[in-house]
Amino acid sequence: MNPILLDFPDEITTKRLIIRCPRAGDGLAMHEAKTESIRQLRQFPASLPWAMHEPTADDAEIFCRQSHADFMSRSNLNMLVFLKETGQIVGASGLHRIDWEIPKFEIGYWCRTSLHGHGLITEAVSALSQFAFEHLKAKRLEIIADDLNTASWRVAEKAGFELEGILKNERSAPDGTLRNTRIYARTA
Repeated sequence: MNPILLDFPDEITTKRLIIRCPRAGDGLAMHEAKTESIRQLRQFPASLPWAMHEPTADDAEIFCRQSHADFMSRSNLNMLVFLKETGQIVGASGLHRIDWEIPKFEIGYWCRTSLHGHGLITEAVSALSQFAFEHLKAKRLEIIADDLNTASWRVAEKAGFELEGILKNERSAPDGTLRNTRIYARTA
């Protein structure tokens, strides 16, 4: 079956979060969260090359609109994460590097700096995992994290992902520094 014919929700709710497909008009909120967090995101240039560019409100709006189109075509399932109580954007996550034949997905994520340490991204990753297994019939979910990004790989572990290995010198940062990459997975 062509994945564009798959029907599934574009929004997930948890106790504290709304996780949904980006929409036109979300760019400004995303830009504010990314601008606040850009210094921390730039610590991992090999894993987050998009963070190396100076963020603009237009780029964030383009990302949201393109992500909506990609979600509808089922080619990439970017999601924005919002606090349910206030509507403040927490960050972004989603299901990427999709292989519908298996099906398998990579879960990526980043968190607004001022909201680090509250378990919000772990809650989002857990909800996305459940969504992928239940609605998308996923057989494999992966999280790929820079070995030095302790916060990222701790999210994976807290969300029930198992470390499958550490790939040595797997990625190159813009300055040529080689980085190790952790591969985590959950399977059905």
